[in-house]
Amino acid sequence: MQMTLSKKERRQDQILEALDRNPAMRVSELADTLNVSSETIRRDLTHLDATGRINRTYGGAVRGQVSEPHLAERLSHHIAARQAIARKAIDLVQDAETIFVGGGATTLHFARALRSTTRRLTVLTPAHRVASELSENANIQIMCLPGLFDGKEGLVTGPETLAAIQRFHIPIAFMGASGVDSGGVSEAMLGPSEVYRAMIECSQTVYILADQSKFDCRSLKYITGWTEGIHLVTDANPGADLLNKLKTGGAKVHLSGDV
Repeated sequence: MQMTLSKKERRQDQILEALDRNPAMRVSELADTLNVSSETIRRDLTHLDATGRINRTYGGAVRGQVSEPHLAERLSHHIAARQAIARKAIDLVQDAETIFVGGGATTLHFARALRSTTRRLTVLTPAHRVASELSENANIQIMCLPGLFDGKEGLVTGPETLAAIQRFHIPIAFMGASGVDSGGVSEAMLGPSEVYRAMIECSQTVYILADQSKFDCRSLKYITGWTEGIHLVTDANPGADLLNKLKTGGAKVHLSGDV
């Protein structure tokens, strides 16, 4: 399930990747790296600065700091909303299914809700805390993906993780989000964003679990746009612009309050 980015969005992602490798770069260096004009780079830097993803400097830019709190802190936020979203997501899981489950606070609530299911499932995940929660259920077979472990986020990333994901074609994925806006679903951290994008590309249907605090927010990198097969599970109706984009792309909204 491939995401289509505009030429401008791809170029801005390349700027962010260049700044990840070298956190301070001049306009001329970025222009040479991307083989575009300095004026184009200046416009891109202005946009990236306005959205908080870089800081402009005289003649260049430095990488902005990602504001996403660590997992332990996020778990204390919006608990009731996330638990309701998790319960709604459980209804979307069928017996004898194989599913991807991403990392993050809302997907951990999902795993906690799923551990009492009587359904027979196989779960593939890069998140060790998700695996730990599900390990209490004998009906669930767990496959932990390999990779470099990030203790603060409790998940693995890197080339080994991506290579393992690409071996599979999974019917359903359940993912969290740092931001949800009309452009798509975004993630605050580069390593996890690559893992989540790969999981989405290897899945037939994707459910994004995100409470309303994520609406109209764009974080570091998009992991998917709103296309057919991408659905939102949330606790409130999105605003008109976002809802229209979802409907235009063929995405569906599942509200946690709906029976």
